[in-house]
Amino acid sequence: MTRTRIDIGICTYRRPELEETLRSLFTLDMPDGAEIRLIVADNDTNPSAAALVESLRQASPFPIRYVHCPKSNISIARNACLTECEADYLAFIDDDEVADPQWLAELFAKARDSGADAVLGPVQAVYGSESAGWMRHGDFHSTLPVWVGGRIRTGYTCNVLLDMRSPSIAGRRFALALGQSGGEDTHFFTGVTDAGGRIEFARHAVVTEKVPEKRASFTWLAKRRFRSGQTHGRILAAKNAGLNRVKQTGIAGLKLGFCAAAAGLTAFFPIIRNRYALRAALHAGAVSGTLGMREIRQYGATEAV
Repeated sequence: MTRTRIDIGICTYRRPELEETLRSLFTLDMPDGAEIRLIVADNDTNPSAAALVESLRQASPFPIRYVHCPKSNISIARNACLTECEADYLAFIDDDEVADPQWLAELFAKARDSGADAVLGPVQAVYGSESAGWMRHGDFHSTLPVWVGGRIRTGYTCNVLLDMRSPSIAGRRFALALGQSGGEDTHFFTGVTDAGGRIEFARHAVVTEKVPEKRASFTWLAKRRFRSGQTHGRILAAKNAGLNRVKQTGIAGLKLGFCAAAAGLTAFFPIIRNRYALRAALHAGAVSGTLGMREIRQYGATEAV
């Protein structure tokens, strides 16, 4: 029987958590009839992850391909994984996440049964004691897809499986211009669905991610939402010109005003208030994006340990 080949891409930038990520992949339950290979794309100027990867080779049940792709631009690292991939499927997981043993098998089963071009899984946040109560109870850091009209229109790279044989994915690359601001994944997957590709969700393909202290703040969340809004705004601007673009800016502005007002009216209910406030940050970013303002920088040295 022909075996299905699956590569797993891990983009890394000065994160010691990479070891825990890799060790979780070593204990994966193999999908039936699959061959697995790991690709570690080191985005640091110096090959800082090389020694760690080399020290773990003997412990790995899978071959590991180490690629040094400096420049501190996450899109370069993601594109290196796409270029190095020789498999039928390419999965992405972040270098600070831990995969459940059934993670890859669940993604693969959904892709096989649905015929989807890409399959997303959930990222479950793990909060520490330094996280505020409203943050833990509201679970503001976990990642799930967004359905619009019953469809997933875009995606993320922190937990995904791509069918590399799909015409909607083959040859597609992440935008270098978004490699330090973020939003390159939203841009990539919006292109996939615009080209007729289909994205599905595997709810049991779980990875977990610890929320570090530097991310356990409203300010970090607001910055993240604002940047996401900027990417969405840029996509809207690219699809709409003239009065239609003005209309999109106006709609985002109205949504911003509504969410800001709702945040004020729910001031004594922290979870609800902060949800509205973060939605306001998202729509403020969308206004910024439709107006062509430059994205804030989010990756590179700002995310280094």
